[in-house]
Parts: sequence; C-alpha cells; structure tokens
Amino acid sequence: MTETLIGWASGATLGILIVLFWHVIKTSASMGRLERKIDALLKHSGIDLTAAAMREAQALVKAGRKIEAIKLYRELTGVGLAEAKDAVEKL
Repeated sequence: MTETLIGWASGATLGILIVLFWHVIKTSASMGRLERKIDALLKHSGIDLTAAAMREAQALVKAGRKIEAIKLYRELTGVGLAEAKDAVEKL
C-alpha cells in the first residue's frame, strides 16, 4: 500500500515537473520573439537606445544618483554591471 502511494506521488511529481519545464521553454521562446520584434521596431524607427540611456543616466548623475544611473543604463542597454559602471563614470 505504501509503495503504491510512493509510486503515485513520484509519478505525479515527475508529471508536474515536465509540465513546468514545458511552460518555461514556451515562455522563453515567446520572450525571444518579443525581443526580436522590439529590436526591429527600434531599428526601423531610428531610435538609438544607447544614446537615450546615456542622456537619462547623465541627468541622474547630475542629480547625484549615480547608482540609479547605472541601473537605468543596464536596463536600457542590456550590458553588464562593469560596462554600465564604466559608461556612467565617463559622464
């Protein structure tokens, strides 16, 4: 009896993990498609996201909010912490 219950619980757990894994893969693929579409729209409209990030970061630096400027630059450009810090410090 206990062995049957353990077997059912193991099977149910495995099934749940498979469904969760499938959802993660599906969501990841959707995010990739969305990112490619946004990149295409930005390119088509001629928007330079790096320049916009620099302008906004510069305003934050002038206001004495350097850490927020680094965070903003990272969010808008997708670069790493060290690269964002270097870019903001050059301002």
